[in-house]
Amino acid sequence: MDAAQLIEQLKLQFGDAIREAVVGDWPVVRLAGERLPEVGAYLKDSPGLDMDLLVSVTAVDYEDHFETVYHLRSIKIPGHRLVIKVRVNRQNPVVPSLTGVWQSARLQEREVYDFFGIHFEGHPNLKRLFLWEQFPGYPLRKDFRYNTSIPYSEPPGQEQVLNV
Repeated sequence: MDAAQLIEQLKLQFGDAIREAVVGDWPVVRLAGERLPEVGAYLKDSPGLDMDLLVSVTAVDYEDHFETVYHLRSIKIPGHRLVIKVRVNRQNPVVPSLTGVWQSARLQEREVYDFFGIHFEGHPNLKRLFLWEQFPGYPLRKDFRYNTSIPYSEPPGQEQVLNV
């Protein structure tokens, strides 16, 4: 199945959820966020699609909204790949989790949460991955203001200040 056929099949199955589609080396579909787990399960479990590998989950900050970006591949079908993009409201950055579809989403969604503050609804353990819980803000947001004195406490109960 080539990229155009893949996108056509997705449009037939999820017409109302597909906001935009672009055929290319990595075909791209923009989805309605609430349908993300359903579309993901279809892509993973449908014979001939077999998108069994979630390569990456990341996000982009466009100042007025975020976009989560998912790169999928098939291990069974060489060259079979897809990018899914979901627009996320900046004031209420919530998108459904894909941990129920791909286990590899567990750490990747935590990373996006840690750096962008996007909440993945239904994630079994959504907490910071790289930064400490008291870290003020989300450093990959365009509105993040870097402060040279960031409170840090470790071990618990001993307040320290990191001057970077």
